[in-house]
Formats: sequence, C-alpha cells, structure tokens
Amino acid sequence: MFVQEITMKVAEQGNADSGHSNTGSGHSNTGSGHSNTGSGLSNTGSGLTVAVKDNIDVVNYVTGMGSAAFNEAEKAVQNADIVEQLINADFQLTGKLVMHELAFGMTGVNGFSGTPANTLYPNYIPGGSSSGCAAAVAAGVVDVAIGTDTGGSIRLPAACCGVVGFKPTFGRVSRNGVSPASSSLDCVGPFARNVDLIERAMRAMDQSFISKELTAQAHDKPITIGLLELKCEDEVKEKFNAVIQRLNSLSNIKFETVALPSCGDAFDAGMILIASEAFTEFGDLPKEKLGIDIAARLHAASKISEKEVAAAQEVQADFKEAVNQTLVNVDVLLLPTLPAKPLEIQAAKNAAIDLAASALVRPFNVSGHPAISLPIESDEPFSVQLVGALNEDETLCAIAGFLESQLPKPDYPN
Repeated sequence: MFVQEITMKVAEQGNADSGHSNTGSGHSNTGSGHSNTGSGLSNTGSGLTVAVKDNIDVVNYVTGMGSAAFNEAEKAVQNADIVEQLINADFQLTGKLVMHELAFGMTGVNGFSGTPANTLYPNYIPGGSSSGCAAAVAAGVVDVAIGTDTGGSIRLPAACCGVVGFKPTFGRVSRNGVSPASSSLDCVGPFARNVDLIERAMRAMDQSFISKELTAQAHDKPITIGLLELKCEDEVKEKFNAVIQRLNSLSNIKFETVALPSCGDAFDAGMILIASEAFTEFGDLPKEKLGIDIAARLHAASKISEKEVAAAQEVQADFKEAVNQTLVNVDVLLLPTLPAKPLEIQAAKNAAIDLAASALVRPFNVSGHPAISLPIESDEPFSVQLVGALNEDETLCAIAGFLESQLPKPDYPN
C-alpha cells in the first residue's frame, strides 16, 4: 500500500539531495513559490497518523506519480504546503501511498506501483485515482490520508472502500507542491473513517476552516436537503431510498426535490478539461514507460482542440451558476456517490474501464463546489454524497457529521 514508508527524521535522511529540484522527466514536482525546507520534519509529531498520495511532495522523497516515468525522478527539496501544515499541526507523517498512474484513472489498478487491497470489499476495485488513500484508511493503517480529486478521485475511492472522503471548495486548500502543477478542477482533500477526523485534517490544512457544531434538534429551522434525481441502477436507488426514509423520520430534516439537468453536460465538460490538462502536463512522457490505459488516454487527449476546451469552459461557468442557484433554497444536495456498483477487481485487472462511475462526482469538480462522500453499512460498496455551497465547507461537514450520526456505518476491522 505504501510506496515509501517514511522515518521523518532529517538526521537519518541526510541532506545529500538538498540541491535537487525533483524535476522528473522535465516535470517540476516542487510547486512554484514554495518556501518549505523540511525544517518541520525534525520531529514526527505525536498526534494522528497521516499518509499522502504519491503526487504530493515530501522533502527528500521522490514524487513518483504511480508511474515508471517518474521512477528515477529527483527527490523533492521541500514539502508541499499541506504536508508542512499537517506536520505543524502535530500529525505524524508515516508514508506515501500508491495511486492510479498520473492520477488519471478511476479503478486504482496499477501494474507498476501496485494495486491496494480493498479491505471491506475485497472483490471490488479500491477506486482511483487516490486508491492507496482510501485503502489505507479502511484498513486502519493510518488515521487520515490526503489525496487529490480532479474528477471524483477522493469521493469515488472513498465510496469503493467504505470510508469518508471530502473534496473541499476548489482553491480552498493549497496545491503548492502537488502534481499536476496546474489544474482548473483538482482539489486536495482528506480521507478518514469519520467526519470528525475529516474536520481535524481540514483545520490543519486550511487555517480559515472553523468547525461548526450542528444538530437538527438544536437548529431553529429544518436542515433542508435537496434530492437530486439522477440516473442510477435500481439497486443503488433502493439503498438511497432507504437512507431517505431513515432521515425522513427526523423532525428537523426537510427534503425538497431539485433538478440539475445540465449534470450530463458538466460530466462531458469535465472529461474534456481533465484530459486536456493531463496532456499538457504529461503528454511528453515516454510512452514505453506508461501503462497501456494511460498511454491510450493521453493519445486520445492529444486530439482535443482549443475550440472543445473553450466550449467546455463555457459549460463549466454555466454549470457553476446552475449549482449556485439550486443551493439558494436548500442547505445541501444529497445523491448517491456512485451510480452503480464498482467494477470487480478482476475485471479491472483485465483492463475493464468504467469512466461512467464518476458520473455523479465529476460534475462537482467542474462547478468547484465542496462535496463529501459518506459510507453506509452494506454488504457491497454504497455511499451517499452531500454537496454544499461554495466556501461553505464547514456547514457541509457539520451537516455530514449529523447525518453520519443517524445512519449505519461500516464495521471496520480495527
């Protein structure tokens, strides 16, 4: 599961690589504007354990991107902002975690750096691209893991592995020291087994994040939840309806049916934008060092025109406003995280791809709204997703924490 286990003592690591720039095939992994030198790594911290996805810089370690193309990249000379912030908040950094190659896939299957096991649901994929993050939290290897989400890459693996995954408002958490260096969609966010730990990680990474306490009983008005009616498999609909029925028994929960008919257009726009940006960042990597799926996706991305990107950006702006308007009269939106059961692991290892698995998560990368995936106890992976207003991350987490207390959670092994 770990790409690199970390003993975070500078004296043991030495400073032989202090002159390196961690460029790796011409791609900078340091992140412009960094001032972190690793001075905070003289102590591991005594608090919660945390590990980070292998596209996040940790000083004196290679940012490997889950790819042979970065296997011989030079080591990072400084920490990503969020690594430094977590260490300063007394988190104990224990390792870097495997990921879908180049953060450009949904299954988490990786023939180069390994595919992590899905502890709760071993017959299913761990999900991607932050596969190791979700798997490590589910297995109890760490208290918190930090991943990235460009098209559902936190919420989808969280749902596959039965843990909580949070994508903050776009731009809320620093991406300095995170690859790809530039993205109009990507967010850094935490995984944990409960919302309380999600909030603790957020407070460490974003000093403006101030947790709210919220219970429906203490609320002077109902928590209004907008129900999005989107296309899902019947089994998912049944489980989602059971969640609604359970919550509907609470006196201060109010449901309203809402619509976002442009979700499909937003999904398509997100696919164009992520592909175009991935090709800009990684298109010159040697194909022989890439997995077959990644090489094929980058080749397809090379054919995307500037006109298509511009059209996708127009959809992005329109969809952002549509979500804003939908949230005017409700506190949050509620929908399933996944439209169907995830792929079985053996099918994925046999090269099956299911990009449609991101149909309900990717649109909110396009709009930039905060979104959190909450696991529900089930014999197969099932989670619900809450979406909040822009920069109302604290309110979203507070409502998620309350709903979590009312819904059955998975039974973790330890």
